[in-house]
Amino acid sequence: MPLLYSNFTPSLPFKNGHFNTIYRPLFLKASINYKRDRVQTWDHDFIDLDFSITKSKSLVLLIHGLEGSSFSNYMVTTSIYLNNNGFDTVSMNLRGCSGEDNLLLGTYHSGKTDDVSFIINYLDKNYSYNNLIIVGFSLGGNLTLKYLGEYTNIPDLVKGAVAVSVPIDLTSSQAELLKIKNKIYLLEFLKTMKNKILAKAEKFPEFNIDKKLLAKASKFRHIEKQYTIPVFGFKSSEDYWAKASSKPYISKIKIPSLLINSLDDSFLSKECFPYEEAKKLNNFYLITPNYGGHVGFLSSFSNTQNNWLEYKITQFIKEKIDLD
Repeated sequence: MPLLYSNFTPSLPFKNGHFNTIYRPLFLKASINYKRDRVQTWDHDFIDLDFSITKSKSLVLLIHGLEGSSFSNYMVTTSIYLNNNGFDTVSMNLRGCSGEDNLLLGTYHSGKTDDVSFIINYLDKNYSYNNLIIVGFSLGGNLTLKYLGEYTNIPDLVKGAVAVSVPIDLTSSQAELLKIKNKIYLLEFLKTMKNKILAKAEKFPEFNIDKKLLAKASKFRHIEKQYTIPVFGFKSSEDYWAKASSKPYISKIKIPSLLINSLDDSFLSKECFPYEEAKKLNNFYLITPNYGGHVGFLSSFSNTQNNWLEYKITQFIKEKIDLD
């Protein structure tokens, strides 16, 4: 029964889920020196990997969330914390998220695990690590869990995973994001996504979009209709949500994996808290702290006390995953 106890008790303002969600990207600053490896993909595109090396035999692959990058605060702080605890890290920038537009019309989506599989196989073949652990945040966490349950040819190098603030059920979580409480977040996501789609339309004139409709888009469904569905071959938004969600794949995960979803995460529906799966499965662990917001998990205004999430990730790797 791998339901793990959470002792996360932040100070008063950080007990507000929205405050915890917003504070990290707006006010926390962290810097890191990466070494970039540009990987040429099978379909004549590229994916940028950013390494932070301590000469460890264990490598942690970090995957960011929607419209994030290797320089998102949670990616940087997790990399630094893991480095300080004896792990090398490599941050995967999803296509079009590394600061340079990718070469193809298609970028990424919540269920595009072929890129994750490709990168893991690339790391297995080109680097001499004994262990690989995957850590995904939000959309990156959905990719992580889906990959682990979807693929049957996962390299032995992959020993475990941690997923944080994950909308494992996209149908219900997208409905949650349409609620008034999430309007500011939704508008921010849509703004950056619209700009990227417009840039793609300029780069690929044959890609016909209705710019007026795109400008009026107020739901993910509107973006999906013009971009995700036609570009990636889905039948509808409902088809995309069903096929891209990681929840149906959790029962098929074979290696130790942890999901951390806070109960006050305003992005998540009740379907995103898989208690029954965690009770039944030996390798799937779940932590649902009362507080934390969406990829927040900050406890105070003191940066030295704001490492609960990074600590939990590292603790799980050290205590629950068999490392060579």
